[in-house]
Amino acid sequence: MTTPGRQRPLKIGIVTVSDRASRGIYEDKGGPAIHAELSAIIASPWEPVARVIPDDLEGIVATLTELADAEGCDLIVTTGGTGPAPRDVTPEATERVCQKMMPGFGELMRTVSLTVVPTAILSRQTAGIRGTSLIVNLPGKPSAIHDCLMAVFPAIPYCLDLIGGAWIDTDAAVCKAFRPKS
Repeated sequence: MTTPGRQRPLKIGIVTVSDRASRGIYEDKGGPAIHAELSAIIASPWEPVARVIPDDLEGIVATLTELADAEGCDLIVTTGGTGPAPRDVTPEATERVCQKMMPGFGELMRTVSLTVVPTAILSRQTAGIRGTSLIVNLPGKPSAIHDCLMAVFPAIPYCLDLIGGAWIDTDAAVCKAFRPKS
């Protein structure tokens, strides 16, 4: 079975949501950490589309919409803005742009994070689908990005298959994708 997305290259949006990083006051460590993790996991060719933006609801909504609709990203991974602070609005922006929410992603990320730190219950990571794009909100700390991506990535290739996104092959020695046998 060939999925529609199998014939085109994989495009991934990487969005750092941070007031300080967007102003150059703070070095963006989250975006590069996501890029490094994806480079280790993904075996097929892919193209990153990176953005560093402030913690602003309308700006996040506009960026996610642009990456999904105009850039045609199959996967959009965000970092930052998922805590309880007043300016942490990444999950709200994600919910606003998505047609379907995928709460299992956030549930699994919090479960994995709770084995490391008790404050993981304060995290509001989520995921959702906009058209043929899967949007996944990750925490901001590079070690937490690693833990969370390793937990949820096995389901991402099949999710993209189901929504018409591009095909993803993974390096099974790093992270084995799960696809049911047809």
